This record gives sequence, C-alpha cells and structure tokens, in this order.
Amino acid sequence: MNGKKQGPEILVTDSFKELKKIYRRKKAQIPQRPASVQKTKSPDDEDFFLNTMKEVQEIREFREIPLYHKKVVPPSKKKLPDNEVLKALKDTVSGRKPLHLPDTQEYVEWTDKEHGGDILKNLHAGKYSVQDCLDLHGVIVEEAEKEVDAFIRDSVKRGRRCVKIIHGRGLCSPNGPVLKDIVVKWLSMRYRKYISAFVTARQCDGGLGALYVLFK
Repeated sequence: MNGKKQGPEILVTDSFKELKKIYRRKKAQIPQRPASVQKTKSPDDEDFFLNTMKEVQEIREFREIPLYHKKVVPPSKKKLPDNEVLKALKDTVSGRKPLHLPDTQEYVEWTDKEHGGDILKNLHAGKYSVQDCLDLHGVIVEEAEKEVDAFIRDSVKRGRRCVKIIHGRGLCSPNGPVLKDIVVKWLSMRYRKYISAFVTARQCDGGLGALYVLFK
C-alpha cells in the first residue's frame, strides 16, 4: 500500500483552491445594491410656519397700543327748534320779516381785482345813489344786448357812478333766468373795463331781479 501514488490528493486540493478563487472573482463582479434611502416626510404648513417664526422676537412696545378718540367739536350755534324755523319761514313769506338776499342761490356779486374790502357790502346796502336805470322786462336777448350796450356807453360818457339794471328773475320762463345770466356775463366780461363791481339790488329796489352797477 505504501507503493500507491499520492497524485490524486494534490489534484483535489488544487482544484478546491481554484474554485475558491473563481468564487471570489464572481462575487466581486456582482454589482452591489445601493443603500436604501430613507424618505423624509415633507413638513406641512404648520411645521413650516413654526420653523420660520422661531427666530421672530416680540416687540414689547406693540403689546398695548393706545386708541385715540377724535374730539367732537360742539356746534357753535344752537339749532333752532322746528317751530321757530317754521315761524321764521312764514314771516319771510308773508313779508313780515325781510329776506336776507345774500343767503339765497339767486344772489349775484362781482368785483374786479383792484377793488375789495367793503365795496360789495356797501353797494348792496344802497350806500351809492342810483343815478339811472334800465328796465329789460319783456325784452328778448337780441334787443337786450343792444339796449345794455347803449346804456353802459351812455352812462360812462355821462360820468355816472352807480346805475341799476332790471333783468327780472325769469320765473315764468321755461328756460329759467336766461336774460339775467346773459347780463351778468356781459358785465363781467365785455364791460369789465368800465365797471368796478355789481351786486344784487336791495329788496326795495328790485331784489333778485335787479343789479346795482358801480362804474370806475
């Protein structure tokens, strides 16, 4: 038995070693799986807000803001009772109490830049004597234009200081006080180089239907 050859055992050993090498080489060629990535949960709106506001600091001065109330100014004049207002209206309509013309919407006044102060007040109060008068009742615009032009030029020529033009109120006209408006326009534009001021006349002198005209 000692005469048997040992070759086959060496071959088996060598073959096993060779298989190990092949296994290691194949294992090295197998791609490794990437490490699993753990998904992170996206923050919701509340978490995002809290995370954003964590650095914000409170302003102590804004904890209590005083509230200021607007001071109510009492009216300067006492309101008349309704019965007194009604009585004053009745007295005015009946003629027992004079109407304050400057408080009405029909009141007219004009003065040039060179004159001011009390000129309008004095003119309306009748402080200037009326030296001539033009009555335009029943006159159409075309005729009134000619008459006003002649009247103004004649007054300037004669050196009149104060005159009166009666234009009416146009209460019966379907188009309102057309003649009154056009006369005011003529005096304040066309003839302003001759005139210092004009104003609504006193109630006894035609009132809202007439004008006092004061020449320079």
